[in-house]
Amino acid sequence: MKKIIYSLAIIATLSVSAQDKKLKNQIVEASCGMCQLGTTDKVCALSIRYEGKVYSVIGTDIHKHGNAHAEDGFCNAIRKAKVSGEIKDKNFISTSFELLPNKK
Repeated sequence: MKKIIYSLAIIATLSVSAQDKKLKNQIVEASCGMCQLGTTDKVCALSIRYEGKVYSVIGTDIHKHGNAHAEDGFCNAIRKAKVSGEIKDKNFISTSFELLPNKK
């Protein structure tokens, strides 16, 4: 019985830590979730892709980083960004979001 309880405690700990993750100065892909990253959002909204998963961004807005519908805007391109914050469930809570320049 102790082994079962111990095993369940380990599984619960691993699943909680897998969902919540802190990022510090991490380079990620950033774009409009609906237009470029395949989310089911009904409006244009800023999202990031990190380790193959897409997260909605909280703490900054798609319109704070230029015209989203410009040629290199989030609705038309996937950009790189340096971010800090925390992943919680399906959201990335941003404390820092720096859009990196396009490489030409």
